[in-house]
Amino acid sequence: MSAELISSRPVMDAAAMRRAIERIAHEILERNDGLNDVVLIGIRTRGAPLAERIASVAERVEGSAPPVGYLDISFYRDDLRGSLAQPVVQRTEILFDIAGKIVVLVDDVLFTGRTIRAALDALTDLGRPRAIQLAVLVDRGHRELPIRADYVGKNLPTARAEQVVVQLSERDGADGVVVGRLAA
Repeated sequence: MSAELISSRPVMDAAAMRRAIERIAHEILERNDGLNDVVLIGIRTRGAPLAERIASVAERVEGSAPPVGYLDISFYRDDLRGSLAQPVVQRTEILFDIAGKIVVLVDDVLFTGRTIRAALDALTDLGRPRAIQLAVLVDRGHRELPIRADYVGKNLPTARAEQVVVQLSERDGADGVVVGRLAA
């Protein structure tokens, strides 16, 4: 997608992303007094590798990693209703019970809140966690729903017309966050 952006500007490089992920992992450990009953669930697509990275930091600090799962929200999105577009469906891979657990949902960008609402709906179909917390790499504002993140790598004020693109080495070959406008 970054090739389609015009007048883009980098806002996080690989080092800044690494520091943000480290900080988020430490904040999760601190708030929850370690990893007891904590599970990480990355929202597909880019939330999944971010959840893995947070788990890796937690393992380095605590000596063990929390369970990590991946959530596909394609069929829970409200922006597909009445649309002819077919969602790109990926697998939900949660190989553990979330009932009674502290679920930390992980996503790349928090914008309107609709993705998170869809993820909450999907999670309730899987069980009843004790608590759900939200970790995002970038919070860009412009909420349409009353949703806020518990852990934020970077607050990034943007114009509604701008796009925030998170690039991860696992999917894109390099790490970084850029902001720009889509080409007409």
